[in-house]
Amino acid sequence: MKILLIGKTGQLGASLLNLDSEHQWYAPNRAELDLESIDSCRQAMRQFQPDIVINTAAFHNLPMCESHPGRAFAVNCKSVRDLALLCKEHDTLFITFSSDYVFDGATDVPYNEYSPTSPLQMYGITRLAGEHAVMSVAPQHSIVIRTCGLYGTIGAASKGGNFVDNRIKDAQHLPHIEMGCDQIVSPTSALDLAKAVLTLIQHPKRKMGIYHLVNQGECSWYEFTCKIIELMKLDVKVVPIDRNGLSGDMRRPKYSVLANIKAKKLGINMQHWQDALSEYITAKYLN
Repeated sequence: MKILLIGKTGQLGASLLNLDSEHQWYAPNRAELDLESIDSCRQAMRQFQPDIVINTAAFHNLPMCESHPGRAFAVNCKSVRDLALLCKEHDTLFITFSSDYVFDGATDVPYNEYSPTSPLQMYGITRLAGEHAVMSVAPQHSIVIRTCGLYGTIGAASKGGNFVDNRIKDAQHLPHIEMGCDQIVSPTSALDLAKAVLTLIQHPKRKMGIYHLVNQGECSWYEFTCKIIELMKLDVKVVPIDRNGLSGDMRRPKYSVLANIKAKKLGINMQHWQDALSEYITAKYLN
């Protein structure tokens, strides 16, 4: 099976490439495929003739989305719509990704794939717009996967690295770490997500539509940081800070835990976030 991967240098894209050698992967860089150019995407479809297109690219720097909404819509909505249309034209499966930020966090019950959406900031708005665009133009060819708090061996470049690695760096250089205790999330290993995505692709009973794929359980960013420090055996104090879901003037969902309802029905189960974090830290730092 031939797979065209967009976003090979990101956390998830790199994990997919490193994990799977069974399929034939085409992973052009940004100079070879311009996501914001439909002509460039069309040329890639003709050149590679993939059976599946996986788009892991996104504009996910939240403050930048607020200050550059046009660019955020171009990448997170228009580009994924164009890719979905091309996949429909070529009768190709299209897989793209979205975020827990399509929800407003005004609950304490995990969101499932059918929960009402209500984003609070431009990032979530553009991600939700992308979901609607894809499912509007190519519902019979598209799968949208929502995830949360992703961290992988390759860091998120636009954010200066992934959350886990950055907290370890902080612990090695700061007398204490201040971390928000007001947001409850489902932090997710990019490797675990990649495994689940590949399983979903090959599942004989999978259907098109929206899926949630996150590591099980929930925690605040403060609790997640405490677990990182514990596993690394670092001597630094983590101080809980309640920002009431605010980052400056921008609102974030205070509770954005996702429930993998549809995937579980297919037998696709992801491990608890604590086990995933332990595996990540052991593999990268303790071996």
